[in-house]
Amino acid sequence: MLMKTTAVHVPASQGTSGIVLDSLRVAYHGNVVLKPLSLTIEPGEVLALIGPSGSGKTTVLRAVAGFVQPAGGRILIGDTDVTHLPPYKRGLAMVVQNYALFPHLKVEDNVAFGLRAQKQPKALINERVTQALKTVGMSDYAARYPHQLSGGQQQRVAIARAIAVRPRVLLLDEPLSALDAQIRHNMVEEIACLHRELPELTILYVTHDQTEALTLADKIGIMKDGSLIAHGETRALYQHPPNRFAAEFLGRANILSAIALGITEGSGAGGRQLRRCGDSRVQPGQPPRLQQTAVHSSSAPQPDAAFGLQQPLQRHTAIGALAGRFNPSAV
Repeated sequence: MLMKTTAVHVPASQGTSGIVLDSLRVAYHGNVVLKPLSLTIEPGEVLALIGPSGSGKTTVLRAVAGFVQPAGGRILIGDTDVTHLPPYKRGLAMVVQNYALFPHLKVEDNVAFGLRAQKQPKALINERVTQALKTVGMSDYAARYPHQLSGGQQQRVAIARAIAVRPRVLLLDEPLSALDAQIRHNMVEEIACLHRELPELTILYVTHDQTEALTLADKIGIMKDGSLIAHGETRALYQHPPNRFAAEFLGRANILSAIALGITEGSGAGGRQLRRCGDSRVQPGQPPRLQQTAVHSSSAPQPDAAFGLQQPLQRHTAIGALAGRFNPSAV
């Protein structure tokens, strides 16, 4: 099958740019798939959008990319309103699930494709290609064709092609879903390293994998039924989710049914009843839910009978790269 390509001018990055979604709404044939969404991704920030299938997370990314025309609202990249601009004028790059490498082009030519579309000078193209391949650890594979690479290597080439054009924003649409578990784990760490090398790059990362989001993102947004139901810094959202769906989707939490017996100010009075300092959200007779999550600190105070539940540890599971993000000594 032949692939028809057209050379277009893609604006190069000028400094750092964030993303602002202002009451963004998307509908297909009158069916609303994304309810009005307002969200800001700061320049240089990594935001992961997660949620079940059909929640609207990919629709958000496609709208930012310019592949979906919003039914309402605005999209800003930096100070530019790009709501009605075509994708190639938005100054962004995108990596998708199937990599979309050109099979008839060598690795170096795949990486150079966007730069040639920009009509950049040959010397600059060679410099950018060399630098991008070095960044993703693929310098030794420049002369190979995609079919001569593993899945993980192909994904690195796709990322190199994306960053070679120096985009203001990088969009990642479940880029690791086609890889096996071990390669996926390694690629998560490599993408994290990539952002440390390119801290000015703003990244919108869409995934259904909570571990990827927790490992990579500065902030996480959780989607459900076309709405953003939770958003915040990764650690805070993990340890203090705002609702039950966020708690159960982002990690494994023990949800305990309870009845509020009363409001107690100050420290606990002891005994076997679990107490909570008074606030206006819980009233006597209401059935609040108590959420218990793991405490990652060897120096954490031992719970007393008034404020904690004594429970034996039954199982401990290491989550790899999360150990660096949720440092026990920092909790």
